[in-house]
Amino acid sequence: MIVCAGQNETIKGATPIGVGLIQSAISLTKLCIKKRPKELIFVGSAGSYGRIPLFESVTAFEAYSVDISYLDDLAYTPLKELIPANVSCETNIKVNSSNYITTSKLHAKKFLDIGLDLENMEFFSVVSVAKSFGLSVKGEFVVTNYCDENAHKEFMTHHAKAKKMMEDIVARYV
Repeated sequence: MIVCAGQNETIKGATPIGVGLIQSAISLTKLCIKKRPKELIFVGSAGSYGRIPLFESVTAFEAYSVDISYLDDLAYTPLKELIPANVSCETNIKVNSSNYITTSKLHAKKFLDIGLDLENMEFFSVVSVAKSFGLSVKGEFVVTNYCDENAHKEFMTHHAKAKKMMEDIVARYV
């Protein structure tokens, strides 16, 4: 089953599941119960912490949920699956999810330093739901912006082109 966030990122051929961690988790859980898919493919946009260039199309299998407050030692979590186990320079793309978009270049660098590459608001939920149903999962992303003070403006400027690229990705699967 191919899914996308929805709202302004509804992709032809993909089922919208909602924006952010909560909406996407609830909606995708309901879909999995009803449709019983064999695998989940999430297609969406992503912000780059700096290593991956604009309009790059990448596939990811790993998702985390690291809050900015964690980077500044203002919070901790007992949930170990939220934080990458080790920093790696592998080609394996690691996606971070929260209900916010990073607008600090300093924090984007800190995310890179702990091994994260991209930011997408839904992918952690998608991976979590897939794991709970024993499904294979992957994310197909198009980079729309860098995570810095211009993140929203860049996203808005590049979203139409990225959305067309996402539609092309979905077409390869259908």
